[in-house]
Amino acid sequence: MKHTPTIRAELDSYLQQKGLSLAQFGQLAGMNRGIISAIVSGNKSMSVNQLDRITEAMGLPEGEFYDLFIDNFIIDHPPNMRRIEPFLFRCAELDRLDEIRRVVGAIMDNLLYSPKLFEIAEGLLEQGRLEAALILYEGVAETERYQHSERLAVCQYRIFTIQIGDDQSQNLKAATLFEPFVERLDEIDQLDALKDLANVYRSLRKWDKVEEIAKLMRAKAEIQYNLKHEHKSRKHTECTDKLNRPLFVYISYADLLCAGVYEAQGDYHQALQYTYAYANLDWVKETDEDTQHWIGLFKHWSKANIIVNKLLSGDIEVLQDYIEYIDAVEDTNQEDKVIQLLNIMIAANRYNIDVSNIIKRFEADIVSLSQHSPSNMYTQQVVPDYFAWCGYELAHYYLHRNSYDDGFKHLMYSMVSYHTLNNETYFINCMGLFLHFREHATPEIKANFLNLIEKVWMNNVEKNGTVDRRG
Repeated sequence: MKHTPTIRAELDSYLQQKGLSLAQFGQLAGMNRGIISAIVSGNKSMSVNQLDRITEAMGLPEGEFYDLFIDNFIIDHPPNMRRIEPFLFRCAELDRLDEIRRVVGAIMDNLLYSPKLFEIAEGLLEQGRLEAALILYEGVAETERYQHSERLAVCQYRIFTIQIGDDQSQNLKAATLFEPFVERLDEIDQLDALKDLANVYRSLRKWDKVEEIAKLMRAKAEIQYNLKHEHKSRKHTECTDKLNRPLFVYISYADLLCAGVYEAQGDYHQALQYTYAYANLDWVKETDEDTQHWIGLFKHWSKANIIVNKLLSGDIEVLQDYIEYIDAVEDTNQEDKVIQLLNIMIAANRYNIDVSNIIKRFEADIVSLSQHSPSNMYTQQVVPDYFAWCGYELAHYYLHRNSYDDGFKHLMYSMVSYHTLNNETYFINCMGLFLHFREHATPEIKANFLNLIEKVWMNNVEKNGTVDRRG
């Protein structure tokens, strides 16, 4: 029978090796002699804080005995959440994710521990320890997969938001897995979940899904808005206060999303109808500062998008109106500027407009295309796609006007971006544009292009595996 080592045995061996008394070691560890004696004799279990002190006093790395701690005090004992909770937080602090997995695997057979582990996961999420929180959410979700509980739905929502990243194929998988759980969430929480789902599908240009989810979000938000003002109950007000946005925003944002759907599909008349809808917010009853802020944003967006829809439909004369609008807006952030440039470049390429002088206005924004800090699902998902798309449109514009250095520079940026986003369709579009103009590429540009293609190929080999047929 294999003997399982213990922390007590390790400590006892250390004391004998160093010739230290219990009192002497207690002074080194900042613990009294009685506690050290009880731990060595096996009459007392220990906390993670005590373990950390002992480990430091022995001159060992932080977390050196965490696996033994799991063996000695968690697996071999009935789960004690007063011991487990601080241990999990400490593991998260030290990025000891494997130990967290072991603990979750050891105790999650029992549904009784789900509520506490969920609570710990929420605490880790609040601290920004996303990977550690994800392990706990997945453990709770796996245990409760047949329970149809609201907690299961919240876990799936948390898993979805944590997993969303640069890889658009993985984002599609995460969105698809989470979507069936939306209806199990609290009615108020459903609104933020639908908003986040819509933004992910928007970044993927899954326009049918964007429209479907936007209309569902609008219907649910209207119900809640009417309830809020019909009953005016304190309880309902407290429920809606936990939303990330004022309640009316979910109604108007749904119209904005639908406008974007029809714009992408080339139905500019229908896009304008939705744009006019979110421009008219006279029905909003609230008058607080936050509401006024959002009303101002929707009016700002609608004014710009009315012009954009006309421009993209072929009304070239409104281009000057768009430029004047851009110049009139103060403190425009980089994300908006890139989207403004993208709209101009799409129109320029579609209708063969010379916009070289206009591009100069955006030179600083072009230089910093890739430098943005995501703060929510929109800036994390939709904006990077716009940036990559803008690079492609700039490349298209310059290459068709024989400005090959600028064209290939922007094309390479767009290719790298779409590779990062794992968007194969638009990466292939970039490849096609490069090959169309390849005879104008310098040897250095061709070498960079081939190196990128090889990198993409190798990444795919590593990810998907391949058969080695050499020999």
